[in-house]
Amino acid sequence: MFVQLLAATGVLAVLTMVPGPDMAVVTKRAIGSGRQDGLRTVGGITAGLLVWGVLTVVGLAAVLAASATAYTVVKLCGAAYLVLLGVQALRQSRRDRAVPPSANAQAPSGNPWRTGLVSNVLNPKIAVFYTGLLPTLAPSGVSPRLGMALLVLLHATLTLVWLSGYVLALAKARSFFERSIVRQALDRITGVVLIGFGLKVATSRP
Repeated sequence: MFVQLLAATGVLAVLTMVPGPDMAVVTKRAIGSGRQDGLRTVGGITAGLLVWGVLTVVGLAAVLAASATAYTVVKLCGAAYLVLLGVQALRQSRRDRAVPPSANAQAPSGNPWRTGLVSNVLNPKIAVFYTGLLPTLAPSGVSPRLGMALLVLLHATLTLVWLSGYVLALAKARSFFERSIVRQALDRITGVVLIGFGLKVATSRP
C-alpha cells in the first residue's frame, strides 16, 4: 500500500505542477493584490478540489462525467467565468497604461477565496480526472471509497503546497511586477491565457 501511495503521489505531483487555469487565476490575484489574496485564492481552489472529492466519493461526479448535458452546462459556465476573468485582466492592462509607476495599481475585484473556489468547481475536467484517473491509482487493501478519499486529500494537499509556494515566490518578486510596463504586459498575458483556457474548456469533451 505504501509503494502504491508513493507512486500515486508522484503522478499527482506531476499533474499538479502542469500549468492550467488554477495557476493563471492565482497569478492574476497574487500579482494584482499581493501575497495574502494570492494565498486566499489558493485556499478557494483547494476547497473546490475537496468539493469535487466529496462528490466523487458519493458518486455524483461520475454521474456528471457520464452525462453529456450536465457536463456541457458545467463546462460552459466554467468557460464563461474564465473568459470573464480574462477580460477583466485585459481591461486592467488598459488602466495600467495610465497609472504612473509610483501609483498603486487597482486590485482585482471580488473575494479571492470565492474566485478560487468558483473557478475550480466550474471545471468539469476535475470530475473526469477524479472518476477516470484516481480509481486507477487507488491503493489496494482498503475500501474503494477510502482509497479515493485518501487520493483526493493527497491531491488537495499537493495543490495547496505547490500553489502556496508559487504565490510566495511571486510575492518576493512583486516589486518587479509592480512596474507599470511589466504589470501591463503581465495583465495582457494573463488575460489572453485565461480566455484561452476558457475557450479550451468550452470546446473540451469528457
